Amino acid sequence: MTNFIRIFPLGIVVYPGENLNLHIFEEQYKQLVQECYAEGKPFGIPTVMNNEMLEMGTVVTITEITKVYDDGKMDIKTRGTSIFRILEVVQKVPDKLYSGAIVNHPDNDIAHNRYRMGKVLELLRHLHSLLRVDKNFGKDDRDLISYDIAHHTGLSLEEEYELLQLLQEDQRLEYLKRHLSKVIPIVGGMENLKARIQLNGHFKELKGFNLDL
Repeated sequence: MTNFIRIFPLGIVVYPGENLNLHIFEEQYKQLVQECYAEGKPFGIPTVMNNEMLEMGTVVTITEITKVYDDGKMDIKTRGTSIFRILEVVQKVPDKLYSGAIVNHPDNDIAHNRYRMGKVLELLRHLHSLLRVDKNFGKDDRDLISYDIAHHTGLSLEEEYELLQLLQEDQRLEYLKRHLSKVIPIVGGMENLKARIQLNGHFKELKGFNLDL
């Protein structure tokens, strides 16, 4: 399906199913949000990286306008729904301050794979244990998909965008598994280094090497 959507380019990656809170302060986006909310229409958030708007992003719907300030600024709640790919940018929408785009919506497999997800969750919880953080994903493990945990794996913006481009759940889970398998030894090494630094200068109880062995 190809259609026109209003766009709000941002230097982030949003995933389907993600809840995103935004503070709206620029005139063009205040207009965009007001119109989308009044019409019950979604808008698109394409990712911006290195001062360039990339071709893929996520459609979001406004679930609530939580606050409107005296100067028209707004706090809003949104939720990601689907992936889009930009076919053509409409830089100047007639009589509007904001831009838009002609987009299509590629098929995106989000079927659960509990076995692969279980392996990824083992790695992710090991990473969180090393970092001494506690994350609640808000769902039973059996209901989680890659998008639910991606922001909690320590991906860079570039890596988050690479994940956005993968349109099969198995591919995304394999991507996360490889990332975590690469990151965990590094974090574990840092923790060991930190322990060694903290011990430096302390009295140590060390067993001597037996030369008779």
